[in-house]
Amino acid sequence: MEKNKNVFDNVLQLIGSTPLIKLNKMTANFDGEYYAKVEAFNPGHSSKDRIALHIIEEAERQGILNPGDTIIETTSGNTGFSIAMVSIIKGYECILAVSSKSSADKIDMLKSMGAKVYVCPAHVKADDPRSYYQVAKRLHEEIKGSIYINQYFNQLNIDAHYNTTGPEIWDQTNGEITHLVACSGTGGTISGISKYLKEQNPNIKVIGVDAYGSVLKKYHETREFDDKEIYPYRIEGLGKNLIPTATDFDLIDKFVKVTDEQSAHTAREVSNTEGLFVGYTSGAAMQALKQLEAEGEFSPSDKVVVIFPDHGSRYMSKVYSDKWMEDQGFFDSKTATVSTIEYIK
Repeated sequence: MEKNKNVFDNVLQLIGSTPLIKLNKMTANFDGEYYAKVEAFNPGHSSKDRIALHIIEEAERQGILNPGDTIIETTSGNTGFSIAMVSIIKGYECILAVSSKSSADKIDMLKSMGAKVYVCPAHVKADDPRSYYQVAKRLHEEIKGSIYINQYFNQLNIDAHYNTTGPEIWDQTNGEITHLVACSGTGGTISGISKYLKEQNPNIKVIGVDAYGSVLKKYHETREFDDKEIYPYRIEGLGKNLIPTATDFDLIDKFVKVTDEQSAHTAREVSNTEGLFVGYTSGAAMQALKQLEAEGEFSPSDKVVVIFPDHGSRYMSKVYSDKWMEDQGFFDSKTATVSTIEYIK
């Protein structure tokens, strides 16, 4: 059969080349133009597809990953889904150590993709033997023929976005981008994109988004790790209680912190105003954009790109659940939703 540009050998060929979509309603009164890089258009519905494919294929090229081997990783959910998807296509076993903070939706998705999942307590120190970091390390030591992806300390995490996401954004904006706003967890996304964009134009301002309860913003400003910054928070895939080497802090101009509550409401706002069904971390990124605009960060001539890392379907039991929002104390007289569901009897 003659090859058609819309016919693919497998799902992995759909990774990357995600669209840049103009934000209209939420930014109508903002100075400048605003665009979202919508990573939910990847087949695994998140930006983590890019690093999963790149790291695994690099391991294959180096000969450290062979047919039938086991891939082990720590994840808040999205990276695990992407690794499980790539493992299915390439024929590897997949074991994932997951934070208990991950939504039930994410954990169910991981199981549905054939992964063996270990759910580890979220609110323990990184060196606690129960933490998902330590559980993954132990499993790697115990299982012969396994590799540990270790996205938090893997340079390939940065390389994946330097090679793909950065060039895509530069081309899609015709080199006119002035600001990048992106959440920072492992830091691979923001670091890789920033590295590429700043090579093209060092005046592009890169702004990281951090969570209250995370150490990244203060570390960026002081280069000191302060464990007093650490306390439980709800946003998945954003912020850290350690310093990932996959974050190049020199490539980030500033950080802004966002709250769990505001980020949850903003995710819902994006969905019901822009028609983009986005995840919790995307809500955090958009919340940071709102805060930056209110502080006068942007001018009328600016072209701002914000990264929306994943899809809202991963958060049906969290930010898109009225009950969960109520249980967190996120609803009050001003923010309570009005039900649009009627049951006909």
